[in-house]
Amino acid sequence: MAKIYSKKTLATPKMQPKKETVSFLLNYSKALSFLKVGKTKIENIAN
Repeated sequence: MAKIYSKKTLATPKMQPKKETVSFLLNYSKALSFLKVGKTKIENIAN
């Protein structure tokens, strides 16, 4: 068990998102809107 804790962990490489993923998330957030009706909130996607 001592060997498990004595091993050095390798640093994970920095992960970069794809351009398509960033574009999708930005477009989705632009299209998403919330309507407040009384005490409830309604999500509306404009696409």
